[in-house]
Amino acid sequence: MTAVRPWTPSRLLPVLGGWCALAAQLLPVGVPLRAVVVAAFLLAGPGAAAADWARPLPRPARGPDRLSAAGLVVALSLALAVLTAEALFFTGSFGAARAVLVLAVLTTVLALLPRHLPRRPLHRPHPLRRPHRDRDGGRDRRPDGRPPVRWRLLTVATVLALSASCGATGSIGSTGSGGNGTAVGSLVAPSAPAAAPSTAPLPVGADQPPSTGPWHSVFRDDFNGSGLDHGSWATCYDWNDGGCTNAGNQEDQWYLPSQVSVADGKLTLTAERRATNGSDGKTYPWTSGMVSTGRDQWDGTPRKTFTYGYFAAAIRTTGQAAGMFPAFWLLPAGTRGGLPELDIAEFINTDQYADLNLHAQAPDGTNIDAHYSHGPVDFSSGYHVFGLDWEPDAVTWYVDGVQVFQVTDRSVIPNVPMEVILDLAVGYHQSPPAGVDRTQVDVDWVGVWQH
Repeated sequence: MTAVRPWTPSRLLPVLGGWCALAAQLLPVGVPLRAVVVAAFLLAGPGAAAADWARPLPRPARGPDRLSAAGLVVALSLALAVLTAEALFFTGSFGAARAVLVLAVLTTVLALLPRHLPRRPLHRPHPLRRPHRDRDGGRDRRPDGRPPVRWRLLTVATVLALSASCGATGSIGSTGSGGNGTAVGSLVAPSAPAAAPSTAPLPVGADQPPSTGPWHSVFRDDFNGSGLDHGSWATCYDWNDGGCTNAGNQEDQWYLPSQVSVADGKLTLTAERRATNGSDGKTYPWTSGMVSTGRDQWDGTPRKTFTYGYFAAAIRTTGQAAGMFPAFWLLPAGTRGGLPELDIAEFINTDQYADLNLHAQAPDGTNIDAHYSHGPVDFSSGYHVFGLDWEPDAVTWYVDGVQVFQVTDRSVIPNVPMEVILDLAVGYHQSPPAGVDRTQVDVDWVGVWQH
């Protein structure tokens, strides 16, 4: 039969929480209230609505019962949140505000649904046994005094948890096919140990754009000379003033030209534990190297900028991964550090996984972070080619000539001139361990093609 549920706080609060969390997306990212409201809704809102709809019995009255119910609500909420995020990732439309909107709508629908209860057969109590009753009026209890098992809720929670776990092990790209990847926020690690031998040659065609041409080369450096081509590369960010750093990341290094070298057909970026005084008045425990196709100084002219194209480089990352942050990425020439940003490959404290990211701002002002982690592969044992096909309607990442991730939401795809950057940052999220004083990243070549 169908029971009409009255509007109670347990039904109303999750719905209000969902729409308040959506409204909180209008607040700036750094405001604590935004994080608190969204986190509270994600942890309790969807699960509370689902539990209230599926509950076959009155609410628990005892402390242990309430604790169990709270745990079930949190488990249901997290499972629904993960499933929602995965569904949006698979369709290439993930965004924080969009995920909150979907969960708010789902919570509202669950609150509005009528409850369907099975008819209970009429029965008479045994003449020699009184039925077990709760003190608050009347819930049947088992002979040992414990409440009946909520099989309906337990089944729902199990199915959702298993679905979320299975989905979290797959790729998050709308058309990703890289095999060894993990979704952002995944609760399980990838299980495919696909480590490439150091002596294995790169796949045929890995050093060429994908077959979506025609293409023509607009930039290429094979580093075959005896020094860096300063006509193509600067050795700092646009805010160069006797060196530079990325203060927004609170990194440990001060970039200097002396840490960049070209020899034996490769570019080498070297990080050394050496206290260096920056022109900003601070002392940095490390010095390191970077190259950019941008400016020599703030009011200069960028060497080379690109809008759309295929960007690729053959990179061998550092084998000393802890505390290191090598990256191959694109930064807008106009904003000098603001969004959007395209990360072709980042190695954050690891040499086994390459992070591929699109950071942008949606039309409604919310930040978009599309992310894919490719691995495990020993990226320090030899060169690997990391490529990015940036088109007006899609951004597609390649590793060794194989497509691994794609974003197809045109509203978040950059359409501004961008600079190419290769750097070896130090101390992002963690500093290198004691005893590690030097490491390097090698680049065999860098190329850019356009239609």
